[in-house]
Amino acid sequence: MFDRRLVKNFDWSILIVTILILIIGGLSLYSALDVTGQHMSSARYFFRQLCWIGIGFVAMFAVLMIDYQAFQSVAYPLYWGGIAALVFVHLLGKTSLGAQRWITIMGINIQPSEFMKVIVIIALARYFSVISSSKPPSLKDLVPGVALVLLPVLLIAKQPDLGTALSILIICGSMILFVGVRKRYLLTALVLGLVTIYPAWHYYLKPYQKHRILVYLGIIKDFRGIGYHIKQSQIAVGSGTLFGKGFLCGTQHLLQFLPEHHTDFIFSVWAEEWGFVGCVVLIGLYVILTLLGLNVARKAKNKFGTLLAFGITAMIFWQATINIGMVLGLLPVVGITLPLISYGGSSMLTTLISVGILLNISMRKYMFQS
Repeated sequence: MFDRRLVKNFDWSILIVTILILIIGGLSLYSALDVTGQHMSSARYFFRQLCWIGIGFVAMFAVLMIDYQAFQSVAYPLYWGGIAALVFVHLLGKTSLGAQRWITIMGINIQPSEFMKVIVIIALARYFSVISSSKPPSLKDLVPGVALVLLPVLLIAKQPDLGTALSILIICGSMILFVGVRKRYLLTALVLGLVTIYPAWHYYLKPYQKHRILVYLGIIKDFRGIGYHIKQSQIAVGSGTLFGKGFLCGTQHLLQFLPEHHTDFIFSVWAEEWGFVGCVVLIGLYVILTLLGLNVARKAKNKFGTLLAFGITAMIFWQATINIGMVLGLLPVVGITLPLISYGGSSMLTTLISVGILLNISMRKYMFQS
């Protein structure tokens, strides 16, 4: 029998904010793809994104039908399935622009690293929800949890996809800090992180990754390479002034001065056309979605639900923060998309599924006790 309390506890505010962000994304993408001489190609990309949004909503409501507690039993199979997909990418994945990140299925490119974000969140929430409830966890308890995170991070960074790898590391690091970590463990992790900077710089980072960091730090100038990306993005954002130039009136992307304007730098398109006011509205929506997600985590009736909701909220928050900081020149360019806004099927599907899980936890908050 259908439980009417599920409908009663449905969090319409999360769904409404998500739809509002999607509308902004649709307007931004339509404008970003409206390039003279490329109308047919642009229309195809825009239609694809609409299809992915439709698929994402189907997946979101499918997730709602499953009690989120069921994710505990499949957390580790999902995790190892995701690891297998990442290994497959290394062996037979599609290469584009020097990166091997995609699996082609029936002509559709799927990026496993995007789905791995939410999979690692589920696995980590499962792990920390069943270990000893003592606060904070012992080193013995922390090590396996950290290992769950580092394995996919290393595989994704190897593709190379430093942006996604860093985002998973930051998201899961936030979850671990939320669980609680003794000060001496944090100090040890900090020292280890500092020690690994030298070997990572000389033996692991690709030349273009080093170049991005050096440009960001101002050590070298590169107005024709990655420095050009940041400069044009800042020009686009600044030229929007208070109210913007108007829909379809942005010049930086229409004249092809702004690179990657439909993916990594789509915030610049929105800022140029809608100005400071438009930016405040979009950032405000992300803040509201973050607060709503944290509220779901606070009200969840068991530890797994709390950790899962917190991890998903951290994912959306950190992706938005890093992307906006990146296009403003406040952070180095690392290739992280703006959730629910940037073009990309795998990213869109992953985010909408994650929102569905948030709604799932909120709907079932009355069913379990801590």
